[in-house]
Amino acid sequence: MADHDTEDAVMEERLKSALWYHIGQIVDHETLQTNNNATPQFIGALTELVWAQIASSSKDLETFAKHANRFQINTDDVLLLARRNEGLESLLRGYVDELRAQGKPNGKAPAGKGARKR
Repeated sequence: MADHDTEDAVMEERLKSALWYHIGQIVDHETLQTNNNATPQFIGALTELVWAQIASSSKDLETFAKHANRFQINTDDVLLLARRNEGLESLLRGYVDELRAQGKPNGKAPAGKGARKR
C-alpha cells in the first residue's frame, strides 16, 4: 500500500513539474510579447492555481459521468462543466459541432457500452 502511495506521489510531482514547465513557457512567451516581467513566484502561484482547477474539474467530470451511469467521461460532461462560462461553452460547442460535421467520434460510448449494469 505504501508503495502505491509513493508511486502516486512521484507521478503527481512529475505532472506538477510538467505543468510548471509549460505554464512557464506560456508566461515567457506572453511577457516577451507584452514587454513585461513575471517572477518565478508568479509562475509557481499560477501553476498551483491551475493544478487546483484541474483537480476540481476532474472531480466534477467524474461525478457527471457517474450520475449518468457511465464509467467514461464524454463531451456532454465537458459541456456541462462549461455551462456557467458562456464564452467557453460557445467555443466548445462550436468545436464539437465541427467534429461531428467531419464525422469524427465525439467521445460518447456506443449504445449499450459504458453503462452500468443494474
